[in-house]
Amino acid sequence: MKAFLVTGLSSFFFILAFLSSIYAQPAGNGFHSVSLKFVLGGEENLGSWKNEISDAAQAPGPESDDATLVLAANRTKRPDILRGFRRYHGGWDITNRHYWASVGFTGAPGFILAVLWFISFGLSLVVHHCCGWRINIKGKESHRSQKICLILLILFTCAAAIGCILLSVGQDEFHGEVLQTLNYVVNQSDYTVGILRNVTEYLSLAKTINVAQLFLPSDVMDDIDKLNMDLNTAADTLTEKTSQNSVKVKKVVNAVRSALITVAAVMLLLALIGLILSVLGHKHAIHIFIISGWLLVAITFVLCGVFVILNNTVSDTCMAMEQWVEYPHAETALSNVLPCVDHRTTNQTLVQSKKIVNQIVNVVNEFIYTYADTSPSQEHSYYYNQSGPTMPPLCYPYDNQLQDRQCGPQEVSMANASEVWQNYTCEVSESGWCTTVGRVTPQIYSQLVAAVNESYALEHYTPPLLSLQDCNFVRDTFKNITTSYCPPLSHYLQIVNAGLGMISVGVLLCLVLWILYANRPQREEVFVNLSLQIKGTRSCKNCFSSKINNDVPISNLSSEV
Repeated sequence: MKAFLVTGLSSFFFILAFLSSIYAQPAGNGFHSVSLKFVLGGEENLGSWKNEISDAAQAPGPESDDATLVLAANRTKRPDILRGFRRYHGGWDITNRHYWASVGFTGAPGFILAVLWFISFGLSLVVHHCCGWRINIKGKESHRSQKICLILLILFTCAAAIGCILLSVGQDEFHGEVLQTLNYVVNQSDYTVGILRNVTEYLSLAKTINVAQLFLPSDVMDDIDKLNMDLNTAADTLTEKTSQNSVKVKKVVNAVRSALITVAAVMLLLALIGLILSVLGHKHAIHIFIISGWLLVAITFVLCGVFVILNNTVSDTCMAMEQWVEYPHAETALSNVLPCVDHRTTNQTLVQSKKIVNQIVNVVNEFIYTYADTSPSQEHSYYYNQSGPTMPPLCYPYDNQLQDRQCGPQEVSMANASEVWQNYTCEVSESGWCTTVGRVTPQIYSQLVAAVNESYALEHYTPPLLSLQDCNFVRDTFKNITTSYCPPLSHYLQIVNAGLGMISVGVLLCLVLWILYANRPQREEVFVNLSLQIKGTRSCKNCFSSKINNDVPISNLSSEV
């Protein structure tokens, strides 16, 4: 029973483990939080920018709530078996054994019914077989009683069959909904990996920025290398965990599905064959089905208790996620599973990305001011016969305080720089000099465009990266799960519970009626009893006649003659 419960619950909590694997991974003997400040720009990755964080560059985000928030507090106030059935007030917390003890108590009715049924009906079978105690439908009302018993037997068999149908439909819908939820979480995980891979790729490309032999500073390249290493590690770990957990979830879900389908099929066959055997009056064969049904009904009651626990756990988890969405930075039980990065760390990542963008703009503008917009003599190394109107510089997207700034009238933005600069491109000879009016050669123009595209990509991939840090991404994922996936999961679990309940009660009542109806007098028995009665009557008459003849005197016989 415990193994089945763990199997059922893991199908839901492996989904939660996908999201937690974005932020945490096991280490040593405990749960070591891998804070993204080591992945997305902590102090160790800032390098020379370590002490240059500006208060004006704070990343936006909701204010943190230092108060401890008890998740799903009202739903989880249940008797705690480990504390003498006192009320549990700790809220949703999958790491707390008292929470599991309290939620496990919700399945107690099913377990108690299973024990009571197993003991009571087992004792009845012992008395029935060992002590010779039997209930037979006889007497003047036997025919009417047999009809009523048959009608009830058919009704209860139909109830058990309907329960099997509900169980089959419910488990099929539940299986499909769990897989849809799994696919959604896997897609979200793939999206996260995609963001990490894209940022890593663009950071790597930033190292290759080369405009007329002008490169990024060496300390910036070292920081990019360090950050790329951590990003690749995070992406690889998340991909590996997603793949492993996906396989585990599918195995668990398929195992649960197979178990429920087996229960539905076996109980349906048991009810139908038991009905047929009881109608035909096969007493010895029906005893085998009675014993089988006795055990299966007990197992079905246990399954009812297990799925009640699973239903309550899913509902608790959905409510906990819903409340956490409203207060993502409050201290909760989810904080140990999904530790959101603090605002300072988020600010450091934002600073670093903005610094890299500005450094790329520095390289571009240094070339424009030093090479393109000058008119050097032919003796200079950077002379390539540039001429014509001066080329506008690239706009800095951030000021000295790393705040967003508006471009000046003489600057070009990253969105239209490639189009504007194309008008300043000259045609070149075989020696690489301009033969027409222009400030840059086609080769240099392509290098400038590559630098602009790199800056633009980093600028636009930073917001989704930050959403991974401040838990906005997880909050949106949880919100979609609670609104789109939790209600169907709870609904289909209720259908499964209803099917198991109908099967248990229906087969239970069928077992009683099988014993009664199978022990009714059969037609052959009635015919034999009637023949014996007729023979007995005739023998009595013969005996009476012979007695009369023996008592008559001989004189009377002679007078009659």
